Formats: sequence, structure tokens, C-alpha cells
Amino acid sequence: MPPCYNAAVSSVRGNKLAAFDEMRDPSGALRPAYQNLDTWLSATPKEEFDRFRSEADLLFRRLGITFTVYGSGTTERLIPFDIIPRVLAAAEWAHLRVGLEQRVRAMNLFLADVYQDREIIRAGIIPADLVLANKAFRPEAAGVIPPRGTYVHVAGIDIVRTGENDFYVLEDNLRTPSGVSYMLENRVIMMRLFPELFAQNHIAPVDHYPEELLNTLRAVSPNADPTVVVLTPGPENSAYFEHAFLAEQMGIELVEGQDLFVANGFVYMRTPAGPQRVDVIYRRVDDDFLDPLALRQDSLLGVPGLLSVYRSGRVALANAIGTGVADDKAVYAFVPDIVRFYLREEPILKNVPTYLCRRPDDLKYVLANLPELVVKEVHGSGGYGMLIGPAATKAQIAEFRERLTAAPEGYIAQPTLALSTCPTFVKRGIAPRHVDLRPFVLTSDQVRIVPGGLTRVALEKGSLVVNSSQGGGTKDTWVLEA
Repeated sequence: MPPCYNAAVSSVRGNKLAAFDEMRDPSGALRPAYQNLDTWLSATPKEEFDRFRSEADLLFRRLGITFTVYGSGTTERLIPFDIIPRVLAAAEWAHLRVGLEQRVRAMNLFLADVYQDREIIRAGIIPADLVLANKAFRPEAAGVIPPRGTYVHVAGIDIVRTGENDFYVLEDNLRTPSGVSYMLENRVIMMRLFPELFAQNHIAPVDHYPEELLNTLRAVSPNADPTVVVLTPGPENSAYFEHAFLAEQMGIELVEGQDLFVANGFVYMRTPAGPQRVDVIYRRVDDDFLDPLALRQDSLLGVPGLLSVYRSGRVALANAIGTGVADDKAVYAFVPDIVRFYLREEPILKNVPTYLCRRPDDLKYVLANLPELVVKEVHGSGGYGMLIGPAATKAQIAEFRERLTAAPEGYIAQPTLALSTCPTFVKRGIAPRHVDLRPFVLTSDQVRIVPGGLTRVALEKGSLVVNSSQGGGTKDTWVLEA
């Protein structure tokens, strides 16, 4: 049977969602975390905000912080930046942190299992075909045990909020999650523009993330004194700024596939002083393109022979090959069961109720309720290939009805979430806009989580799409220290 519609998660009333206001309670009273910020907002005229926003845009342009939009014409864009921060109380973050650590721990155990013994499949917890026939499952990784048994070294977990203590995981990004550079640069810009706010508030720092990332990467090295590199597809990639930024911040080399080669069972980097052995590769290249000898033969982005060195344990890859099977949107529906199976614990962070269109009963329910649901492609990302029912036209709904009928296994559906809102500076002044949060979880010898994460904001009134590729922006995220 289809999962029950959860009224606590979403309430659709005449195509309008009742959203949780993170700044004020239903009576209009300020929530404690926003007391100091409200004083500043009340004392600052709109003209000042206009000036601050212009200064922020100028700083972003000078720093070259852009992303690439692909389409009829490839363009470089600034991600819109909102100068009003999102604020989380210490207790709220403490709850999130514990839940994030639990979830990523379970996902690492799941990946270890499906590439080794497959006990969760034999136990009937998750269908075998959902894993083994998944296009993100990599048979080449079967039997490979990465250093410290860690598959997901860097996870970006998308969190949405619908109530006082109601946090839901919307999506697990376990392959090559991006966005952390914007989290770091957002904080730099805010500190430059508003130093007095940081003097007045006890805000947890985030600038140590590159150090924590490097410590995470070093901890999985097969060599005691490792050489670590960042592998990028190159300047044409949409996240190239981030690749270069992180390499610079960590003080390590940014390389492309042509800069590396395999010889005598090891990976080497070409340098002016001669070949240098590489021990850890923080790869921002998708699985398919990593090794043209073992994966896509037409790839010009990878390193011939890399997979054989990886399988021998002589180089570590972060994230490991094959992690995508764990962030598949159909597998997402089973994550609560995955947590229970491996950890014998109840999930701290909840899943959004999810309809698997591959199930006949779920498909029947989804087709009957398309105007109320969000429909997503199982392998989609970036806000593409999805239907937001309450905001869709009749033609769009009809199109998705045809898609679902033709290939139901390629889709899931969920209730339309009432994403929480935060104060946001828009053309007319300050107004509530819907937000989500992507914290970054680092795992190797220990779990490291920098407080907060990247808050993404839907800048259009009523919009629930926060992706930068779809017109969304970002905010600095403040976690108040107790």
C-alpha cells in the first residue's frame, strides 16, 4: 500500500502551503535566536540594504565566484546572495548534528554491505534489483574495501524544516556533493560587510572546513606521509570554482586526468621536478569518467589504469567508486530501514514520505493525486526533471502522467513540503522566502561536521525550488554558540 499522507509534513490548502516561520512564532513573537538580528534589521533602512547587496555582488565578482549554466548557450553566473543570514539555535544544531552523523554512518555500512556480503538484500529489507540493477551500482567496486571502510568521505545532506522540531532529509548527496565553497565565501562576505554583527553574536566559525577536509583525506591514505590532490574535470565544469578554491585552501594540487598517470602499480602526478606518487585523490569527476580502461572508453577526463590501483589499495578515492547507489532517490525511501538494520537505532532525522512509482499501488495513488505531489526522476538532480504539482499547469501535469505511465520505475513522488521560511531581502524589502540547508559531513577516522552548512533560498515569492540552476540563491548560515 502507498505510504500514508503525512499532514505533519505538508498541508496543501488551495495550492498554498502553511510554512513554518523560523523568525517568528504564530503569535508574531520573535524566536529567541533571532532577537539580535531583528534589532539590526529594524534599525537598518532599505537604502542601506540596497548598498550592502551591491557591495556583496561586487565582492563575489572580484573573487570570481560563479557557476556554469548549461543549455542552449553555456554561461557563467553569480549565485544570488542574500545578505540576511539564517539563524539556528545551538540546540537545533545539536539535534541536526547527531542525526546527520547517524545517517552517514548507516549509509557507509550500507555501501560496505552491498559491495561485500549483501546481508540487507538477503534479509529482504531492500529489493535486490533496486541495488544490483541500479545504474549507479558499480560491479567494479565489488570486493574492494576502501581504507577504514569509508565509502562516503564527503556527504552533503539536504535538510528541510516544517516545524519547531521537524527536520526532514530531502536528499542524500553522496557522490561528488558541491556547494561548500559558497558556504565559506558567504561567511567571508558577511564578515567583511557586517563586522559589528559578529561582535554582537556568538556565531560558530566555519573557516576551518578546508583543514577538516584535508585531515579527513589524509586519514584514509595508504601512505603515512600522503600526497593528496583534487581531481577536476576542468574549467568547463559548473563547479570548477569550488574545485580550485578547495585545492588552494588545503594547499594541495588541483589536477586534471592528463596530469596523472599509472606506472608500476601506483598513481603518479606530473610535476616540473619529475613524477610524484599520489596517495589520495579527492575526485570531483563522476564514476563513469574516472578510468577509460575500466569504465567509459571515450572518457578524456580520467586516468587510464586508475581503477586497478584503487582495487589494489595503493590509492584512496574520495568519495569511493559506486557511492551513487546509496543516494538514488528510490533507495532513499529505504534509508530509515537501513538505519534500523545496521545500527539497531531509530532514525533521528526523518524521511519525507515517498511513493515508489515502481509499485503498482503507489503508482495508482500518484496518478490520482498529481496536482498535490512533487514527482522526481530517480536519477535526476539540480531541480531538473521534476514536477511540483501545486505550481504546475494542466499541460505539465498531463506530460508527467504520460511519463509515469510509460516508465514508472524511473520516478518517485512525495507530498509537497511546506518548507520553512526565513527573512530575505527582495526588491520590495524584507519578506519570507522558503529555504533548505545542506550541511557537509566528513568521515574517515572520525566524523567532522562544520556547524551550519549552505542555506539555499527560493527567491521568487511562493517558489519551493532553491537550486541555483533554477534561480535560487544562498544565505550565510549562523549557528549560535550556547
